[in-house]
Amino acid sequence: MKLLILLMLCPVFLVAQEKTSAKLAAYMQAQADVNNFSGTVLVMKNGAILLKKAYGLADYEWNIKNTLDTKFQLASVTKQFTAAAILQLVDNGRLSLNDKLSKFFPDYPKADSISIHMLLSHSSGLAMGFKEIALSSINRDSAYAAIKKIPFEFSPGTKSAYSNIGYYLLAKIIEKVSGEHYATFLKKNIFDKAGMSNTGVSNNESIVTKKAKVYYHNEEGFIHNPYINWEINLGHDGIYSTVEDLAIWDKTLYGTTILSAAMKEKMFTPYNSENWGYGFIINPFYNHGHYLIAHDGGFFGTMTSFNRFTDDKLFVTVLSNNGSPSHIIGYGLSAIAFGKEVEMPYKHHRAKIDTTIYSNYVGEYGKIRILKIGGKLYYNDADIELIPESKTKFFRADDNDRTIEFVDDKTDGYNSIILTKGGVKEVFPRSNRN
Repeated sequence: MKLLILLMLCPVFLVAQEKTSAKLAAYMQAQADVNNFSGTVLVMKNGAILLKKAYGLADYEWNIKNTLDTKFQLASVTKQFTAAAILQLVDNGRLSLNDKLSKFFPDYPKADSISIHMLLSHSSGLAMGFKEIALSSINRDSAYAAIKKIPFEFSPGTKSAYSNIGYYLLAKIIEKVSGEHYATFLKKNIFDKAGMSNTGVSNNESIVTKKAKVYYHNEEGFIHNPYINWEINLGHDGIYSTVEDLAIWDKTLYGTTILSAAMKEKMFTPYNSENWGYGFIINPFYNHGHYLIAHDGGFFGTMTSFNRFTDDKLFVTVLSNNGSPSHIIGYGLSAIAFGKEVEMPYKHHRAKIDTTIYSNYVGEYGKIRILKIGGKLYYNDADIELIPESKTKFFRADDNDRTIEFVDDKTDGYNSIILTKGGVKEVFPRSNRN
């Protein structure tokens, strides 16, 4: 009887899967046509591929298209691999999460107060990053000397704040403990073991086949990414991969080939108010009400998103080489996969309206503040202008795929807004009028 029921339900599941795949494909084609998305996308649920496709160009000069095996820089999605390598060393007894930074770099400021755990969980107090140093041709030793001088954000262990410097130091610790270069250790102990043959660590000399060039926007349009010193921009960044290899990695994390169950539990535990685990954020606010282990990345034109809805066996990853907002696109794709209604991307055009009505919209809507400054409407602060496309609907000047619609309840004015991000709608009631 059970077998008969399963056989009867199978066509229903297949039809639903086909409908979801069609919606995902339409959404991404609109992202490419309307918003010029360039990169690759993979959506997989319960081992079945719902969408796997490449869009745009890997090389603008030669008009070479992205393909499914195009390799992309991962930016901060790199951090999970650095964390996995550290946890392997912990599991092998070569490190302890309680070890202090002073054990490896006694000359680093406050090194006696910083533990490996703090570096992994973004609670070390180290500053966000060192972009100017990473864009220079400085050597490793000089870079380390310069990074040591960057002031702390807070006393180690007292708060949490995202830090690239912490993961840069973790990469150096991997090298010090293993006696191997960071790239060598990861290849041998993670990429090769997992079967990720199209994944590696960037440097400034090697030729990597099928690796996308990276472009970002300025006032004149797309331009080449600046020079990045991959000898320094390491640990928090530096790995390149493909969507197919990342799907292999997602599958590997369900098993114990790379990390023991005990180490995975440590990796996927949230340790502070910002929900940072080790190399991942655990169940962030953008989870659609489903348990999520995730990380995004971005550095100039590289934009990446890696999302594991582990209870649902849903995996969504988006890799871009032209600054497309992969995190927002990943948010939209996962909403479609969960059966939510998602608005398709469309061209936004400024409308001429009577700006005196703006005063009706000013106020607080949950954590969102709508401001009127000099006859213009702004989102949260004076940096993000809201451009009208109708009397009540506006798009953000910095990202026209994010819109605000003011809802008139017909009795007491505009008492809520509909915020649309990547096509996903959220309603925020008005909490205060200014």
